[in-house]
This record gives sequence, C-alpha cells and structure tokens, in this order.
Amino acid sequence: MAEAPWTTEVRYVTGVQNGETAKAVAGRPAHKRSASATRTALRAAAAFRFGKYGYEGTSVRDIAGDVGVDAALVYRYFGSKEALFNDVSGSRKIFEPLLDEPVEAIPDWFCALLMGQPREGGFPHPVLSVLRSSGRDEAVARLRADFTEVFSHRLAARIGGPDADLRAELLAAWMLGTSLMRTEIRPPALVSTPDATLERYLRAGIEVLLGPGPAEDDGTAGGGDGERPAGDG
Repeated sequence: MAEAPWTTEVRYVTGVQNGETAKAVAGRPAHKRSASATRTALRAAAAFRFGKYGYEGTSVRDIAGDVGVDAALVYRYFGSKEALFNDVSGSRKIFEPLLDEPVEAIPDWFCALLMGQPREGGFPHPVLSVLRSSGRDEAVARLRADFTEVFSHRLAARIGGPDADLRAELLAAWMLGTSLMRTEIRPPALVSTPDATLERYLRAGIEVLLGPGPAEDDGTAGGGDGERPAGDG
C-alpha cells in the first residue's frame, strides 16, 4: 500500500525514520545528540504532545522534559511555544505536493492519504493538533488560510470548470473528515472494510469532484423553477 503523504512529511519535519515513534526520537539521551538532532527531538516531542493534548494542555516544560533538556533550550531554538506549535502543525507544506501531481493522478494521491494506517505510538493526524486547539483563533485562521490557498485557489485553478473552488473545497472536506474518522474515531465499517472496496468508493467520489460538475437542476426536482428559495418575506 502507498505510504500516506503526511507520513513522509512527518519524517521530514521530525527526523523519525525506520518505524521510530515520536517518543523514541524525543527520548534519545541529550548528551548523545547534536544541536540539529536536539531540534529534531524537540519537534518530535512537540508534535506528539500538541497532537495528543492540544496547545493549551501542553507546556514548554513538558516538551523539554520529554527530550531531557532545559526548557530554556526550547526558547533558544524556537523563540516561543507558539512558534514551535506553528513549526510542527503547519498544514500547507503537507498538502502542497498534491499540486505537483498530474490531475489524472490526484485520485491516487488522495487514496494514499486516506488509506494510510497510523502505527501504534506514531504521530497523530497532521491537523489534529490544530483542531484540538480550536479555541485559538489564530491557529484556526491559519488552517483556513492554508486550505484556501492550496484547495480553493491553486487546486481549483488546476481542475477548472464550473464551481471549481467548491469542488476543490469538497475534496478537502472529504479528505479531512474521512481521514479523521478512519484514524481517530475508527467506526467499524471504515476500519474493517477491505482496502480494495474502500478505494473503489473513494475513487468514484473523487473523480466526480474532479470532473466538470453535475448538470444544472432543470427545475423538475422538488417541483420548483430551479431558483433558490428567496427566503422569508
């Protein structure tokens, strides 16, 4: 099975390799690490804690303690807790590889993303830390800006046709919702269905959204004239 795109990105950001978990990277003895490796370990510990406990439930002291260094080193390397959060939770760079794929290969990219299975003890969903910190307006605004740039603007321009921005945003919504359901909520059908069956349904839906869109309502459905309701009054 193709590796989920965010798995590659997590390895790039944190240095996790060969099946290592975030805790394993963070737990390397500090005296055996270079400055670069210490930054990597701090990113790994931060990604794990922000994903599991959210922004408010994570402290710089916790992150530093996981790595075996003084909290002052976090500020030295990253400047602030918020800067470290931004460093490990940025979503645009995770989704930008989608924009390099030929349009006909986009279903493959989405299926790889949605069907990737998380490993025990591994990293949480790449945007879960932002969602768990939903009280932070700036984090939600940043996530919205990232999705708008990648999907509403750049992907929409690539797929073209009627309602391209809406179709691109629906792809994002389906991707995010399905991946969270599959990796976090884990309802029985989504986690037990054979990969081939799941991929068949995923591809069918993705290809509809990548296409030119459904024909406009001819006014026969619902007995109306095709116009949207005018609202009260």
